[in-house]
Amino acid sequence: MPINKKIKVKIKLPFIGEIESSWQPDENDEKAAWELYVELITRISIVELKSDEGLLREALSSLYSIFAITREILKKHGASIARFKDESSISFGYLAIAVLNTVLRPVLAKWHPLLLDYESKKTKDMSLVEHEKLWDKNQELRTELNKVRHIMVEYAEILAEVAKVPLLIVDSFMCIVLNNINTNYLTN
Repeated sequence: MPINKKIKVKIKLPFIGEIESSWQPDENDEKAAWELYVELITRISIVELKSDEGLLREALSSLYSIFAITREILKKHGASIARFKDESSISFGYLAIAVLNTVLRPVLAKWHPLLLDYESKKTKDMSLVEHEKLWDKNQELRTELNKVRHIMVEYAEILAEVAKVPLLIVDSFMCIVLNNINTNYLTN
């Protein structure tokens, strides 16, 4: 059964360019969107990885895991989520595969081997964090991950709309705002 409203999808993907279309998701799309949305918003793919935070290896591994998760969701919900409905040129399946193949795959294909090569040179007396900080490509990869993050946030926003849920993405700015609200509430 179709969801009553059509949504407007607009996202810019590498190699493809801007995708802009209307999409009338059905109940199966809604369920699949919710499942993938939860996975995306709870990973580093959506949260900024600042220069003094986290491990690059963990960030790449988290992005890589989105492949298996997406495959499972596609298989679980069947071919209907890959079909275009009405006059739409968008489907859950099309969008999911486009993001995997144009956003995540190129980044992972380039950076996984480069980081692995650098990691193999770590001495036993140095922590992983310190070793990564010394990598001459550290900031370059962090910049690339941030570009990916911006696209993944747009993707998550589309999924939230399809799943009919409010945006649950809490960024650094929102953390400051919420902290101020809590501080004011506790002091009054």
